[in-house]
Amino acid sequence: MAKQTVHITNETGLHARPASEFTKMAAGLKCEVFLEKEGKKVNAKSILGILSLAIGKGNQIDIITEGEGEEEGLLKLVEFVNGLND
Repeated sequence: MAKQTVHITNETGLHARPASEFTKMAAGLKCEVFLEKEGKKVNAKSILGILSLAIGKGNQIDIITEGEGEEEGLLKLVEFVNGLND
């Protein structure tokens, strides 16, 4: 398992469009991918799961990957989310 905490600083958070892109990216990975916010953990390959977390500006989320390619997958997903914060 690989895990990294990311702080959301962009104005709109992880709303529908970036959540959809994140889901597509996660779906392309062989490993399992989860997002966790305030103790609630969801499958990050599910757009509804991500949207149910209501990730907004100022939130802190954990990106968790498990299985084949977990380290590389984690780096890719963290880079994507951090890119939203620019």
